[in-house]
Parts: sequence; structure tokens; C-alpha cells
Amino acid sequence: MPIRIPKNLPAFEILNREGVMVMSEKEADRQDIRPIKIALLNLMPMKIETETQLARLIGSTPLQIELTLVNMSNHVSKNAPTMHMESFYKKFSTISKQKFDGFLITGAPIEHLDFEEVDYWSELKEIFSWTQSNVHSTMAICWGAMAMMNFFYQIPKYPLKEKAFGCFEHINLVPDHKFMRGFSDSVTIPVSRWSEVRQSDLKREKNLEVLLASENHGPCLINDTNHNAVYMINHLEYDTLTLKTEYLRDTKLNTKALKPKHYFPGNDSSQPPLNSWRSHGHLLYGNWVNEIYQNTPFEPKNIGTSK
Repeated sequence: MPIRIPKNLPAFEILNREGVMVMSEKEADRQDIRPIKIALLNLMPMKIETETQLARLIGSTPLQIELTLVNMSNHVSKNAPTMHMESFYKKFSTISKQKFDGFLITGAPIEHLDFEEVDYWSELKEIFSWTQSNVHSTMAICWGAMAMMNFFYQIPKYPLKEKAFGCFEHINLVPDHKFMRGFSDSVTIPVSRWSEVRQSDLKREKNLEVLLASENHGPCLINDTNHNAVYMINHLEYDTLTLKTEYLRDTKLNTKALKPKHYFPGNDSSQPPLNSWRSHGHLLYGNWVNEIYQNTPFEPKNIGTSK
């Protein structure tokens, strides 16, 4: 089954070329199928790239997915084209009465700020609370994951002296977990962040279980049984060239910008990088979507009533 997105969304043509089954809203309406409804709260400045990356992963399952793109009600994105936002995104205030099987929350390049300093922090806290009554399962990524754990558990984020940047080995700590189905014992995952959460804080919370972790870069994937959420601190959704794009952007601002580690062959930035994480990205998001399908109420009105 395909992912259901607007036919004129840039991701539609990109995914269609890649062989991902996509279907326009008009075509999907002709099928008598209850789709899995997933919303994406996209806080990243490069909206089109991020929505395409995540649509690719959730759209590669045998299930029909209906994707809704969401932005903050009172925050104007400075980097995304206005027409794109007005055409394809819905403000949270306009969808807050709806129920969703899944909800994705991205990171945001604002790690240098305390959570309370973020101009949309008040609304984001409202969204975190809203997921408990209107969403079956939530996945938060990078800064979004740190913010959600801070809201529910007061888990602090710590600034790093040096940017964690590159592709690093992570260990599968719970191979028999539902989200780890098919995962290797060792997983290479792209990392790009200026802050971290620490195992010493997470282990105090009995409802938080670390599924993936790196010796040098700490917890990566955390399951939250109390809030039906999963927190991905790093970036299995990244494209092959995402770290290179970030590196070139950084070098324009600082000629001594850190080069991503274990990414370019021979550490030579003129060489095309090899993607060593793609299969695990599909596994993680496929496992998440499958768990939603297996456990979400058939009647959307019943979503959130058992929490």
C-alpha cells in the first residue's frame, strides 16, 4: 500500500522516482481502506528535505499511510517558502481536535537555547500533553526528543564542547524489543548535535528504556512506556548527503568547521560518502508503523482513551 500525500508536494515526485508507492488524496479516497493516520510536526528549517526523508521511511511499509504536515500556530518559519507552507502545512490549532495513529516531532537547530527560551515552547508543551489524548504513538527526534523528555521527566540536556558530528557505532541493547526487530547487534547511525542527554539521568526513570546507545555519544533510542512514545536522539532518517550538506554549510560560516567523522571514505571530503545506515532506518520506522497498525484502535475516536 502507498503513502497518501498531495500530488503536488515535492516529496511525491521524488519518492515516486525512487520506487516508493505514493498515492494522491483523490486516488486514496476511491479505496475503502482505513489508512494509518500519521502527522509530522516539522520544526526543521529545511522543510522539504525533512518531510521527504520521513515520508520515504514511513511510506515503505505494506500499509496505506495518510500523512498530515503540521507547523506551529504562532511561529513563522524563516527558511521555508511561504507558498509551500500555506499549500501543504496545517497549523496545530486547526488539527488539535483530530486523532492520529502516529505523530512525528522533528528536531530543531536551537540547541543553544534553554527550552523556556524557545519562542514556541508554550505551544510545544501543549502539543506534548495533547499527544496523550489524541495520539496512539509518538516518535520524537533529536532536539524534539530531548524537549519531550524534559517536559515529561525533567531530563536535562547538556551542551557539548564540540559538535557530535559523523557516523558512529551504536550497540543494540535490547535485541528482542519490538522496535529492534531485525536490527544488527552493532548499528551505524548519523549524529549531528551540540547537546546530549545522559544515561545517569535516564536510569532514574523506570519507564524509560534505552534501546540503542553509543560508547562515546551516549543514549540514542529510548522507549517511554508511560507516554507511548519513542525518542530518537540521532538521525537514521538522514539521506546519504545530509551530513555533507551540513558540513559545507558550516565551512561557509567557519573555515575550521568540524568534518563529520567516519563518513567520507578515507576522511577525504572530495569523495562521495557511502550510506551505511539506510537499512536500519527502514527497519526502525517500519517497526514503529507496524506496532501502530497492530495496536491502534480501529475507531479513531477511541485513540488515547486507554492512557
